[in-house]
Amino acid sequence: MKLLLTGGGTGGHVYPALAVVEELLGDTSWGVARGDVAWVGGAHSVEERILSKEGLAFHAVSVGALRGASPVGAVRSLLRMARGSRQARALLREFRPDVVMATGGYVSVPLVWATRAEGCPSLVYLPDMQPGLAVKLLSRLARRVAVSFESVARYFPRGKVLVSGYPVRRALFSTSKEGARQMLDLSAGPVLLVFGGSRGAHSINEAVRQGLERLLQMAQMVHISGSEDYQLLADARARLLPALQGRYHLYSYMYEQMTAALVAADLVLSRAGAATLGEFPAVGLPAVLVPYPYAGQHQHVNADYLASRGAAQIVNDAELGARLVDVVAGLLGDPGRLQAMSKAARALAVPGAAGLIARELVNLAKAGHAG
Repeated sequence: MKLLLTGGGTGGHVYPALAVVEELLGDTSWGVARGDVAWVGGAHSVEERILSKEGLAFHAVSVGALRGASPVGAVRSLLRMARGSRQARALLREFRPDVVMATGGYVSVPLVWATRAEGCPSLVYLPDMQPGLAVKLLSRLARRVAVSFESVARYFPRGKVLVSGYPVRRALFSTSKEGARQMLDLSAGPVLLVFGGSRGAHSINEAVRQGLERLLQMAQMVHISGSEDYQLLADARARLLPALQGRYHLYSYMYEQMTAALVAADLVLSRAGAATLGEFPAVGLPAVLVPYPYAGQHQHVNADYLASRGAAQIVNDAELGARLVDVVAGLLGDPGRLQAMSKAARALAVPGAAGLIARELVNLAKAGHAG
């Protein structure tokens, strides 16, 4: 089976699809080889950076966003999308996939649009709790729509929907906490993981910088800052006493070790992107979530889902600087609550999600272009 994938803009649109690819390549019964898989995305994008580490073929097409664009900007974006659709159609004719999988973001639109013209079956996977404009459009063009949660199925025609769960990497279920801590050179005691998504989060970084000494007195910290704030935080680390410096593990970006960071942590401070809905439950990780205030309502809905089920506590972005230290202290100082949050998070995991989507892709491919 030959498979083209598309999606991007954030890691949350990439990692679920890579979990499905891992499933397809890890079991020979699916009949998929590495050369049968390729990704379509934007040039110089988050998805291109991630795919460069995966050893999968990557093809760039023109893309444009419509949310928040001026009338002139919207016209330009539509022209870029039209160009991207022509590029995608040429790629479909060259690669000749049996099926296409899309995970959202405006980069998905040209390829899925082209599948309709070429008669190629496609599946759209929605990682969030609420569909954005791109996914709403794609769901009309795709043959199947996979969603992580039953409550999300109401946004789409019932006959198209597969409730799959959120696909995550196998290693999240199999890596031991002890092994993860050894990999990151962490000692015994509480571990706080901090990150803002694939691009970093300035307000989170600044709140951590302001409360750095007090936070490090409570826990070791693995902090993935993003590139823009890295030097500022490295300078703050250099001003710490040596004993505290050794407890502060700062990274501008983390890829291969991200699984270890998630497994090793006792508590995470992060945005509420789509990946939080799958990766935190997979490892039973309690969370302090700070929804990005300029992402529509997606991150707020994601955060509410985890918080309402006892797996997370929400702190608004504007309040983070004033509340961060007290919130972390309250959670790390209450092991019983952390354990209950961990149990609540783990109850939301669906270990077989990647396999369910893989099977659906194979079924679509078997049905063929005439389905």
